[in-house]
Amino acid sequence: MGSRRESLVVGALCVAWYALSSASNVVGKLVLTELPLPVTVAAAQLAATAALSVPALAVFGVRRAPAFPRAAYLRVLLPLAAAKFLTTVFTQVSIWKVPVSYAHTVKATTPLWTALLARVLLGERVARGVAGALLLIALGVGVASLTELHFDALGLGAALAAAALLSLQQLGAKRALRDARLHPLRLLQLLSALALLPLLPLWLAEAGGLARAAWSRRAAALLAADGALAWLQAVAAFSVLSRVSALGYAVASAAKRAAVVAASLLLLRNPAPPLNLAGMALALLGVLAYNRARARARAPLLPV
Repeated sequence: MGSRRESLVVGALCVAWYALSSASNVVGKLVLTELPLPVTVAAAQLAATAALSVPALAVFGVRRAPAFPRAAYLRVLLPLAAAKFLTTVFTQVSIWKVPVSYAHTVKATTPLWTALLARVLLGERVARGVAGALLLIALGVGVASLTELHFDALGLGAALAAAALLSLQQLGAKRALRDARLHPLRLLQLLSALALLPLLPLWLAEAGGLARAAWSRRAAALLAADGALAWLQAVAAFSVLSRVSALGYAVASAAKRAAVVAASLLLLRNPAPPLNLAGMALALLGVLAYNRARARARAPLLPV
């Protein structure tokens, strides 16, 4: 009875995670359509995550962050915060310039970047099954790019940069969680707050556009909702991660990305020819195959 109840709880959390992530991306696209200010949207998301995580940490009973020596900040936390800052900005630029469905398809290349970084930094070679999955991801993204009706080079570059930085951020976060013994939600709050510091000069540079923007109650409400949804989907992801295995989380994450793609196509009504849909499906199938191959090789899984 207990296992059945736990399964129902995990299922409900996954549904909430998928819905919140889909809503966050759809609302983010609507915000950027009315206010083409990606740095401002990124700042709102980071500020909301840093601020709203404070009461959540109290509710979850997470212990206070330990006092870090200056060397730990310089070696681990600041580089991670810089990666989070860049990932958030590039993600908003990609969603601004290209459809959400295409942006998330390109971000499915995260395993490719992870494998490349593991090869360069750790000398790790990939198994044959993993290499096949990576090839499938590359093929799917290539087909989707060639058939994307609203293709934009800047949007593609920003999505690729976000995927690469996300893989680097995940590798560094594992080290920070292990060495500093930080709670994942505490690390999320800390990095979001630190990431606001390098964002400030960029945001000031965008202030001119902010002053000229066609502000309305709807735009302000969408911006506030986008920040809150970004935080809520991060908390939902943490809740799922705390209850399932690494493999279960990796599979759930891949399914979440598919849900975001489907929701954006349905709600934002972006035209997508059959070959474009096939490319998206191939890329997402490659992510699932990657996680399965990594599990068989007993290698660390990628929470995408």
